[in-house]
Amino acid sequence: MSVFFFGMGFSSRATAKAIHEIIDPETKVFGTTRSRPKAEELLRAGIKSHAFDGRAPGLMLAADLMKSTHVIVSIPPANGIDPVLAHHRGELDKIENLQWLGYFSSVGVYASSNGAWIDEDAPLDTKDERALIRQKVEQQWRDYAKSRNVPLTIFRIAGIYGPSRSVLTKLEDGTAHRIIKKGQVFNRVHVDDIGRITALAMKEKLEGTYNLTDDEPAPPQDLVTFGAKLMDVKPPKAVPFDKAEMSDLARLFYGDNKRVSNAKIKQALGIELLRPTFREGLRSIYNGT
Repeated sequence: MSVFFFGMGFSSRATAKAIHEIIDPETKVFGTTRSRPKAEELLRAGIKSHAFDGRAPGLMLAADLMKSTHVIVSIPPANGIDPVLAHHRGELDKIENLQWLGYFSSVGVYASSNGAWIDEDAPLDTKDERALIRQKVEQQWRDYAKSRNVPLTIFRIAGIYGPSRSVLTKLEDGTAHRIIKKGQVFNRVHVDDIGRITALAMKEKLEGTYNLTDDEPAPPQDLVTFGAKLMDVKPPKAVPFDKAEMSDLARLFYGDNKRVSNAKIKQALGIELLRPTFREGLRSIYNGT
């Protein structure tokens, strides 16, 4: 068994770790990265890496890709296309023992539900260009998996957080904000749960589309307040949404409001989350566990 990751980032690193812990510590792992320092870091972690920025084919990755048994794509669409299918479909076609595909998508494909609970059958966003592109690429991967007669798991992932990437880091460096928008909630998911669930899905050769979120969608200001209490620091001043200074992208983010259910993936794998809510997640980060 060997696994090739397109995009050896935060979630992929956690997944590689979980594969070694859950499936087989001897599993060979290959991955792509856009930076030389990251490539050296991956090498120290025992992961052979290849340069691939998504704009042109990776020049040296073909041999390792073609001998892989499992492939995970963690690179988002760029300029409306999927970089992997655009540049490396030929090599994918040549994998003789391809057993499973995984694709990291986003809960951003769903339309806002005004805070109501939704699942994988909920209406998709038909207006936002990024959501439409994500939906198109998801279907391209379904079509490809079908053409190869290989199981594919599409993970629609919520806001990712974990060590060095959480509200605790923002509180520490002074960039945290406590913006209040009445009724607003978001899902998120700890990177450890992404890694574990992806590894388990790979082990079971799971097929289908699944939400990968926490159990408790919550207002973003609740995380800031909880994190400040953990760190025993004063939380930043509360700012009403209509008076907050933020980028257009951030304002667009606050325009979304939905509670995304993870019941389907938990039932499929017979599991509960390691970090079911932001409280367990932030405590684990703070305690270094």
